[in-house]
Amino acid sequence: MSASSCLLTEDQFLCSICQEVFTDPVTIPCGHNFCKTCITQHWNVNVPYQCPYCNKAFKTRPELLVNTFISEMAAQFRQSAQQKTSSSSSEQQAAKPGEVPCDVCTGTKLKAMKSCLVCLVSYCETHLEPHLTTSGLKRHQLIDPVENLEDRMCMEHDKLLELFCKTDQMCVCMLCTVLDHKNHDVVPLKEEYEGKKAELGKTEAEVQQMIQKRQLKIQEIKHSVELSEEDGDREIADGVQVFTALMKSVESKLNELIDTIKEKQRKTEKQAEGFIKELEQEISELKKRSTEVEQLSRSEDHLHLLQSFRTLNTAPPTKNWTGVRVSPPSHEGTVVRALNQLEETLSEQMKKLFEVELKRVQQSAVDVRLDPDTANPELILSDDGKQVKHGDEEQDFPDNPERFDRYLNVLSNQSFSSGRFYYEVQVKEKTEWSLGVARELINRKGEITLSPQNGYWTIGLINENVYIALTNPPVRLSLKSQLQKVGVFVDYEEGLVSFHDVDAAALIYSFTGCCFTEKLYPLFNPHLNHGGTNSAPLIISPVNQTVSSEWILDDMFEERE
Repeated sequence: MSASSCLLTEDQFLCSICQEVFTDPVTIPCGHNFCKTCITQHWNVNVPYQCPYCNKAFKTRPELLVNTFISEMAAQFRQSAQQKTSSSSSEQQAAKPGEVPCDVCTGTKLKAMKSCLVCLVSYCETHLEPHLTTSGLKRHQLIDPVENLEDRMCMEHDKLLELFCKTDQMCVCMLCTVLDHKNHDVVPLKEEYEGKKAELGKTEAEVQQMIQKRQLKIQEIKHSVELSEEDGDREIADGVQVFTALMKSVESKLNELIDTIKEKQRKTEKQAEGFIKELEQEISELKKRSTEVEQLSRSEDHLHLLQSFRTLNTAPPTKNWTGVRVSPPSHEGTVVRALNQLEETLSEQMKKLFEVELKRVQQSAVDVRLDPDTANPELILSDDGKQVKHGDEEQDFPDNPERFDRYLNVLSNQSFSSGRFYYEVQVKEKTEWSLGVARELINRKGEITLSPQNGYWTIGLINENVYIALTNPPVRLSLKSQLQKVGVFVDYEEGLVSFHDVDAAALIYSFTGCCFTEKLYPLFNPHLNHGGTNSAPLIISPVNQTVSSEWILDDMFEERE
């Protein structure tokens, strides 16, 4: 019997009236079993006498006798269930802080496994068993354990919040739909849940995409920092080499200057030493003669004095020192000449450094072409967009908002809002011109003053010999020769616009500390042709980078060594 009882389920020992394990089970004529007390109370209230399970009617009230077999089986099952419950309870863990406790447990609260939305109670594994085995409780809705189940009840109607009002965007109960939310768009919670879950999935994907973009931006920024560090380290290394070479040049010229002065001093000292030695020798001879004369003058031998007088009276041979001078060496102009030589050396080194700088900025070369939609109607552009000159007559062009209507300006069709860029323009045979860069939102109509304050960073030639930087007021530029080709370099983040003499590899002028917030466009102005004297075009030239900056530096240091 013990072995067979293990194969029976709890449902077989439950009274269908009280839903508990049989107590004093009795069997009625239809074969169904009930607790003696339960069926007695049922028949005391309900007449005629019927089976509560199958509704079979009996003419007379059946006699109730305890079924000893089922009673023993129920007793054994109850004992086995209690042992199982005790064993299961000992294996389960007590609820930790932050975990939902079982609402049924007394004493130590075990961790809840599920919460019932019908009972509004959370159950541990043991107390959840009836909801998993009893037919009536199986229909209850179970969810993962949650706290504050009372929050899932309608505060107004004390009913379960099982619907969602899309009109008012709130959870409601069944009574709400026929009262406060009548005629509203109401759907089951599950339906709204699925919709919102899909939205959350989409939002999560968008958030993940945003995260990825920002992670990529972080990598980009870190890479920029790494490149900046590499550029900085390279500049420092080059700077150390350059200034070391320059200091060696200065030290060498200083040593040459000192050696020159000391050599002059040594020659003067040697000359003086020769004169002194010769004078000292004459003094020695004169002192000897003086002694002889003194001795002869004391002699009382008349014959000896007379015989010796002629020899002693004649002065010994001496040099006429009246015109002899030891003049200090002249150092006039020595330092100046040394400085001039140093200046020549430094100029050569500076020229090579400018060549290095030019080659470096040329690495940022871009392909620039002219935008005909911005050109003043009097300008003539080449078909390839690389040349511009002034024509004698205004052409029939539409008056675009982008077009310059008075000044002979034209912009490129490329804009730049970050990084570095460089281009070169041939200005050969021109007597007037201006070029540089301009911001996007400049004034293109009527009177225009080219200056950084108005969004223009340009230089120009205003006659055959006068070059200016178009600042406010303009700055006259000092150049050693006529410009043939101008290189324009822009570092957007650094706020730098610099102009270079490409042929001389020299820096012409730099706008520094600029604050760029808009797109920048290369700008060109060939000026009036003045009857043909300024008819040559401005030509956007290809950038030649045949010689590397590293080769120039190496060559410079090798020469210095």
